[in-house]
Order: sequence, then structure tokens, then C-alpha cells
Amino acid sequence: MKPFIFIAAIVLLATTPARSQALVDPSKVAPEFREAAEKRRAEQIRQRECALKADLEKVLPRDRTAFLNQCLETMAAKQ
Repeated sequence: MKPFIFIAAIVLLATTPARSQALVDPSKVAPEFREAAEKRRAEQIRQRECALKADLEKVLPRDRTAFLNQCLETMAAKQ
């Protein structure tokens, strides 16, 4: 049993945490793709704002997708 626990501990320590996607930097993109990169960055910022709202309002994981979709639709309607 001890070797199993030892191996499991090594496997857990060897794994790296998953990182979220970094924000797109339009200045580091080729000029012909810069407009698309700016749009993607704006969309990423809206998604992060809605995710932060969900965290602050302590939305349950089962309701999070619906909350995020509603938030993004509301933000799109305002613009």
C-alpha cells in the first residue's frame, strides 16, 4: 500500500496546473490580423467581466453557463 501512495504523491506533484488562455495582444500580431485580434481581445475582456460577476454573485456551477450567456447577451445589447 505504501508504494502506491508514494507513486500517487509523485504523480500529483509532477503535474502542472492548467492555465487559462492569455489575453490576445494585438501589437504582437501581424498587421493583416490586427483587427481580428482586437475584436478577440474585446470578447475575452467581456467574458472575463462576466466570469468575475458570476464569482462575486456566487453563482452555482450548474447555473454558471446560463448566467454567463445572459451576461454576454446583456453586454452585447448595451453596445
